[in-house]
Amino acid sequence: RKNTKRVPSFRKLLRTSKIKLDNKLKNKQYKQQSAAKKYRKEQKKLREAVRDAISRKPFPLEEGKKKQVAEKWKEEEEEDALPLDMMDEDDLKLMEDLAQKASFLTRDLSSNEPVHIKKRKHESVIDKYEKVPRRMQTEPEKELIHLLPIKDKGGIIPQAVEKAVLNVAQDEEEDTEEMEEAEGFSEEPLPVLTPEEMAAQRRQKLQERKMHIAALASAILSEPDNNIKKLKELRAMLMEQDPNVAVIVRKLVMVSLMEIFKDIVPSYKIRPLTEAEKATKVKKETQKLREFEEGLVSQYKFYLENLEQTIKDWKQRKLKKSNVISLKAYKGLAEIAVKCLCELLVALPHFNFHNNIIVLIVPLMNDASKMISELCFEAVKKLFKQDKLGYASLGVVKVISGLVRGRNYDVRPEVLKVFLHLRIKEVELQKDSEDIAPKKKFMTYKEKRKHLSRMQRKWKKAEEKLERELLEAEASESKEKKLKLHTETLNIVFVTYFRILKKAQKSPLLPTVLEGLAKFAHLINVEFFDDLLIVLHSLIASGGLSYRESLHCILSAFHILSGQGDVLNIDPMKFYTHLYKTLFSLHAGRTNDDIEIVLQCLDVMFAKRRKQVSHQRALAFLKRLSTLALHVLPNSCVGILATNRVFMQTFPKMDLLLDNESQGSGVYLPELDEPEHCNAQNTALWELHLLQRHYHPTVQKFAAHLTAGAPAEGSAALTLDLSQRPATELFEAYSIKGMTFNPPVAAITPRRKDTFSQMDSFIDEELNKQLQQHISETVVHKPLDFAKHLKGSSL
Repeated sequence: RKNTKRVPSFRKLLRTSKIKLDNKLKNKQYKQQSAAKKYRKEQKKLREAVRDAISRKPFPLEEGKKKQVAEKWKEEEEEDALPLDMMDEDDLKLMEDLAQKASFLTRDLSSNEPVHIKKRKHESVIDKYEKVPRRMQTEPEKELIHLLPIKDKGGIIPQAVEKAVLNVAQDEEEDTEEMEEAEGFSEEPLPVLTPEEMAAQRRQKLQERKMHIAALASAILSEPDNNIKKLKELRAMLMEQDPNVAVIVRKLVMVSLMEIFKDIVPSYKIRPLTEAEKATKVKKETQKLREFEEGLVSQYKFYLENLEQTIKDWKQRKLKKSNVISLKAYKGLAEIAVKCLCELLVALPHFNFHNNIIVLIVPLMNDASKMISELCFEAVKKLFKQDKLGYASLGVVKVISGLVRGRNYDVRPEVLKVFLHLRIKEVELQKDSEDIAPKKKFMTYKEKRKHLSRMQRKWKKAEEKLERELLEAEASESKEKKLKLHTETLNIVFVTYFRILKKAQKSPLLPTVLEGLAKFAHLINVEFFDDLLIVLHSLIASGGLSYRESLHCILSAFHILSGQGDVLNIDPMKFYTHLYKTLFSLHAGRTNDDIEIVLQCLDVMFAKRRKQVSHQRALAFLKRLSTLALHVLPNSCVGILATNRVFMQTFPKMDLLLDNESQGSGVYLPELDEPEHCNAQNTALWELHLLQRHYHPTVQKFAAHLTAGAPAEGSAALTLDLSQRPATELFEAYSIKGMTFNPPVAAITPRRKDTFSQMDSFIDEELNKQLQQHISETVVHKPLDFAKHLKGSSL
């Protein structure tokens, strides 16, 4: 019978989960095993019945039944029988007459059939036997073996020999005997090996597996088209069952398959063939390529499923029934599986199932294991940095946004920190009608006829043809498509940020959100500016933020105002006041790293908004920053002094603070938190004189430069290395995080001893010599006096 079951399509196979496929395979194997077991039991019972029939003579079942019935009637008669003296004479005579008739004796009294029915049955036995279909006793089947023919006068005579086929029952008996022998053999105890022999045996097995893996991998890499089936053989080694080498072999196979796929995967995505494409006839080369692509996709899919199952088994602390690998070893396998997935995520962003890898990797960024979460974080960061177009970045951002929302914002801050590595510098903004209108690249035929001569038209046609060929050869993605992808990605990022600002303001994710807003604030739509500034100011005013978080709020607000926010009539005086008030929270301790954010804020607040900043405000910040430079580490001091240099060069009349004479009325109030009303013009930058005697040479150079009024030329001018670098870059360049001093400290040369130290040492040596000589003379020449001296000293 022809199997009419429909083969599932490739798409259906892709949609089917691995668990469902495993369950189907297990059920099928279980049914086959149970059917084979049942068949063997039936055959065994049949053979036992045949042996019993041969060994002893059987008796008819009907006779046995008749005997049982007769014994039963006999017992009942014995119980119910009456003595002959109690029966009537007529009844006794009737019983004797019936006993003389054969029909009465041979009749089965247990049946209710009439007496004459037996006769009819006996007559129809022959007819029934004739109607039963007969089975001829066939001889064992013969198989003909054809030999070389013989040729004589009459012609060619074919020759053949019959070969008898063994009976199936005999084969089964032989199989059962062999199984019994094998069971008996397996019951024998195995030889006990010493630890050294076991270690040598394990090394030998491991070396054999390594050689086998290397042979398969080299064959696949040498000819991928012809050896694609060996991928299945190599992937089957992921199920290594030898407990001595299972863990190492599985790790080696995982890494080997990962490297193989990175090498043989094409640079395009393979799509499944349609029914029409399958039906059409193609060349042998095309058919071979199709088979290779289909096999590659299926093996790649199964490999990813194996990696996923390994990670799931480790997460669920689930042991397999075979118990080949312990729970401790599962962690090592899971780490290797995660590494392979991370490598494939970065190396094959264009190939099939990349979104499936993203769905596996992103939740592991929130894993409790620090090693696994860092692996996933670094992989996603690399993917963002190398993704020029934005397809892969959009997929990752979508999954992260869904994860944060699904877990109710209870995720690690590193999950959102990865947004800071997105390569997004510009997005689609609202354009005018002129910008939206498509630009014409080539002239139409009518325009050519109108404006060009015949020869010019000919040259123009050749030029346009060449330009089209160049565009096709370049195959670069259009800028509009890239902007569209970046806009969609950034919209999802901002939606995630705004949800956290609205619903989870006390979440540990808030610093990361504020940092992200500070980076991408210039790309936010103008419609959200007012609401966002109100939210940021309310967060600062609430007092629940740390100092670093409040700095991020200020930086975000000024990034908004320095971009598209220039057109808005908003006075950010409250942000200036908050920063001025909190500057003295910085010191040389743990807040030293926050100075980098302060330098970024000052650059946005003053250098990029010089026209909106008053003279009094700039003087107040210059004075307070100079005071702060006395309390911080050298790299922070260099960054602050570089910012002060920008203040002096950007704003006029900053040299007032270099003069001792006060300008105007009032006294400088350093404790006042309002920069506009602290009378900073009536003070002087006396801190620069102290900084000129700083132990760091670069700080000394900057202090002397500022004391001279920050000139661009002359002896007091800075070198190009210091003058052209921004403050944040100088802060990083002179950092002492690695316990290194920039510039490096010169080695200390040993100094010669001075005259006084030499004289002291000479005097000490002479006194020691004289004392030893005096003691020796006293002991040798005047022993009694020396003994009395010792006795007196003891008393």
